[in-house]
Amino acid sequence: MAQERLTLGTLPTAMVEALQLTVSWNAQDDAQRTAQREMVAALQRALDARRQRIIISQSAVGPVKWAAILLQGLCALIAIAFVHSDNRLTCALAVAIFATGIALSSLIIAAYSRRFTGDISVRPELLKQVIPSDATFAAPQ
Repeated sequence: MAQERLTLGTLPTAMVEALQLTVSWNAQDDAQRTAQREMVAALQRALDARRQRIIISQSAVGPVKWAAILLQGLCALIAIAFVHSDNRLTCALAVAIFATGIALSSLIIAAYSRRFTGDISVRPELLKQVIPSDATFAAPQ
């Protein structure tokens, strides 16, 4: 996802195979049918979560949004300066405090606009712990 190679059209083969295996499983009693429904629902939730992560990985803050945010901040700074123009110290403090807020907000937006790259990113370690690398799917006996 960090390299933006995944698309919604590509499906993970292991998940598709697991879903096909679960659907083709011949349940014998109510407990097995319930387990089969739960497995199908869990696999569908996992596929949906994957789709959501792909959508998030492809979203970005565009240049128009950046321009609007920065222009809005500039207008607010000018308005603060006009309101406090009679007292230079108050004006300087108000503008400095608000400028700091704008800078921090811009930093947060920049850091989280690419969720799967950079220092502040979502890593797959938790998913790797849940799904072992040598996992094989076998039909129940």
